[in-house]
Amino acid sequence: MIDFSLTPEQEAIQKMAREFAQKEIAPVADEYDRSGEYPEAVVRKAFEAELVYGSIPEEYGGGGVGALDQLIAVEELSAACAGISACIAINSLAAIPLVLRGSEEQKKKYLGTICREEKKMALCVTEPEAGSDVASITTSARKLNGEYVISGSKCFITNGGVADYYIVFASVDRSKGHRGITAFIVPREAEGVSVGKREDKMGQRAADTTDVSFDEVKVPLAARIGEEGEGFRIIMQTFNHSRPGVAASAVGVARAALDHALNYSLQRSQFGIPIFMQQSIMFMLADMARDITAGRLLAWKAGWMAEQGIDNSAEAAMAKVFCGDMVMRATTDAVQVYGGYGYVKDYPVEKLMRDAKVFQIYEGTSQVQRLLIGRALAKAKMS
Repeated sequence: MIDFSLTPEQEAIQKMAREFAQKEIAPVADEYDRSGEYPEAVVRKAFEAELVYGSIPEEYGGGGVGALDQLIAVEELSAACAGISACIAINSLAAIPLVLRGSEEQKKKYLGTICREEKKMALCVTEPEAGSDVASITTSARKLNGEYVISGSKCFITNGGVADYYIVFASVDRSKGHRGITAFIVPREAEGVSVGKREDKMGQRAADTTDVSFDEVKVPLAARIGEEGEGFRIIMQTFNHSRPGVAASAVGVARAALDHALNYSLQRSQFGIPIFMQQSIMFMLADMARDITAGRLLAWKAGWMAEQGIDNSAEAAMAKVFCGDMVMRATTDAVQVYGGYGYVKDYPVEKLMRDAKVFQIYEGTSQVQRLLIGRALAKAKMS
């Protein structure tokens, strides 16, 4: 039996996240979009509301909520502001490698610390020449005197300038390609860690995005997550857990776009009637509602599979690419419904359209997601 209704616990999570979004995020979203500043005060309140590390198991101080519960919360936060939502969600995303492959000692030490002391985290994968091609990572980690020495630079790191801990992926042997990639946890205060300037982004401007450099940074052997050479697998497993969350965030932005466009179309009159009654407008709104519902179900299925321990690599890619493309269409159409007003910053849909574009880029571009889906099709056919 398939049941699409939310449990009472999930309804409570949805209600709490929606109230937080409406009370704490929505009133300041435009302010942070204009300034591009990190919303420290909002993130601090999110910590207090247990929204930051909800997915961390309870035994390590987290909320212990399931993957599907997280998607429900992320949609609500993103409907208020995708940039501020990213500031909150990126912490639990960055912690996924520790949850999946960290030793018991690491989980107690690091997960316990970030939850108890409200520390922030960042995931350091992308490099100038290694974005979609993760296997081309050049950041190195070599053993020296019973330690690892990490050298290299990462770019477009969300939370890069505010994180207390970095999950860094580096190669212990470039000749092995992706089989040499290894994961490490690096504290911000480690000697040799430096942060570049904040990127002046088109959208999701509240999210802190910087370069992070590692200049002969020494970490103990105990800082390695998993075994040497397991890093690529950890990255892929992390994406399988995080991409449904990106999809859910896109659904939240698209939902906000539909809500604004629908309200405007019912109030705005042309030729003596509300523009909603024009078939060209009504059909755009109908398509938006259809695609938002479809995207939400794709995200939920991918999240449910991850929660059940089922391989969801194809489904996570489907959810991510569908919702990334969907939110771009939805926000563009919302601007079209507003006409000239939609192109003006005084109206909300202009921001939503700028926030939407990056969903087609980060966590793997839409083109890469299609490659993953295609390979999964071929693999299933040949098996």
